[in-house]
Amino acid sequence: MRRAALAMLAKNISPPNLSIMQDEGFTPGRIKTEVLSGLTVALALVPEAVAFAFVAGVHPLVGLYAAFLVGLITALIGGRPGMISGATGALAVVMVALVAEHGVEYLFATVILMGILQVFAGVMHWGKFIRLVPHPVMLGFVNGLAIVIFLAQLTQFKDPDTIVNTGHGAGGGEWLAGPQLFMMLGLVALTMVIIWGLPKLTKIVPAPLAGIGITAILVIGLGIDVPTVGDMASISGGLPSFHIPFGEGEGIYPPAMLAPFNLETLYIILPYAVILAAIGLIESLLTLNLVGEMTGKRGGASQECIAQGTANVVTGFFGGMGGCAMIGQSMINVKSGGRTRIAGIAAALFLLAFIVVASPLIERIPLAALVGVMFMVVIGTFAWNSFKIMRRVPRMDAFVIVLVTVVTVLEDLAVAVVVGVIVSALAYSWQNARRIHAHTRESESDPGAKVYEIEGPLFFGSADGFAELFEIESDPAHVIVDFARSRVVDQSALQAIEAVAAKYEEAGKQLVLRHLSRDCHELLSKAGHLMVDSDDDPEYEIAVDYSVRTGVLSGGH
Repeated sequence: MRRAALAMLAKNISPPNLSIMQDEGFTPGRIKTEVLSGLTVALALVPEAVAFAFVAGVHPLVGLYAAFLVGLITALIGGRPGMISGATGALAVVMVALVAEHGVEYLFATVILMGILQVFAGVMHWGKFIRLVPHPVMLGFVNGLAIVIFLAQLTQFKDPDTIVNTGHGAGGGEWLAGPQLFMMLGLVALTMVIIWGLPKLTKIVPAPLAGIGITAILVIGLGIDVPTVGDMASISGGLPSFHIPFGEGEGIYPPAMLAPFNLETLYIILPYAVILAAIGLIESLLTLNLVGEMTGKRGGASQECIAQGTANVVTGFFGGMGGCAMIGQSMINVKSGGRTRIAGIAAALFLLAFIVVASPLIERIPLAALVGVMFMVVIGTFAWNSFKIMRRVPRMDAFVIVLVTVVTVLEDLAVAVVVGVIVSALAYSWQNARRIHAHTRESESDPGAKVYEIEGPLFFGSADGFAELFEIESDPAHVIVDFARSRVVDQSALQAIEAVAAKYEEAGKQLVLRHLSRDCHELLSKAGHLMVDSDDDPEYEIAVDYSVRTGVLSGGH
């Protein structure tokens, strides 16, 4: 039994592509581009990680360590080189209730369990189900996330000294006003202009990095009084250390207590772990598809699931809040030229260097420069052509785009994607349910018999419509149902066929099925409906009539 299980596990695990450069040439120019892109991403990661730590109600280093570890591990073994992962707001809003009620050590335990679930999903190849997400849902996801990124930047326009960490995230705060607000807006605009205009002159340095650098030099050199990274929180710290969140006594962030290693703890963290694992994988896989479309390269969904899970397990044991793919930072990386694993690795290592040795310098960077970078990300991420698309696609698809966008902003990404997929599936089912109809004629091969030529799929949505096609009382004694242009799909279809056959049987008439496709024949045979064990000729040159055995599914009712 154990050997069989191990054999099945080995069969499900395919060798990942861990090449550092992938298809890119290993040249000094490529390495320079990747490293500078990584530096740009690392600078943008700092305020994001700190802000999301505040949202979750934990110490800023918990977010920074997560950004470093998750970013490094997914860059090394992830399924899509070019993607950037780290602490995200989508996960932070779920974590806040757990941290507030049980403490940060329970969060670390939850992140470990979350990672195990994600690795299991990758081993089982469940990442492939992301293909079921329709394109309108993808557009809504992109637009909604762009709006969320934009709204998240508005916090930087508040006076950092008035923002209070309430234990349930960062709250309150007074908006900047007067000269300080105008100066902040001016520096944001300057950064955006540099990012927009520099590529027209030179591409030696990534435009976002140049925008941050020029704006920072201007602010520091002229002593301009605007909020800086250091005003949010100190990012100074040491190397993340191994820590087991289970046991008794105080944890690494007193007064939070360690999580007891028992079933009660499992009951507490399991619901959160499942939700976090689902949100993390959905956001990561959708970002994987988006980056793949931008770079023209495919990514490995299952490999990405395993990488995200491994990263979260490790992060949980090193005092991090866990994370997933970050669409904003991924867009910065791609737009800056990052295409390989080097950019993600460099971003993680730069971030660690900021924490350990360069915090005094990084804390002097004005938030306006980083806000300008993120605003340009918003402009580049939002699918502006969706306004044109919505006028040309079916109304239901346009509705799904708007619905997913709104739900992403008001709730979270996972809820929005699930809602979008359900609405799209229901719309598809309804459209197919309306397609079922029949043409009737006299049979050429059986004189006196009536033929119903069914068109459209027969499934749960069209089962009632199928039953209404037949005129049992006025039909002759022999009726043929021709499925040459139809397919029998599910149990509801089998039930509908049996119900119609039973009504003809009660009327003393015979109903037979003709031209069943191979899959329909197999489905009906397995259910026990066919009284003849024979296959039609694939080209329908020989028609076999199948009598229907009734009482198979409706017996006992």
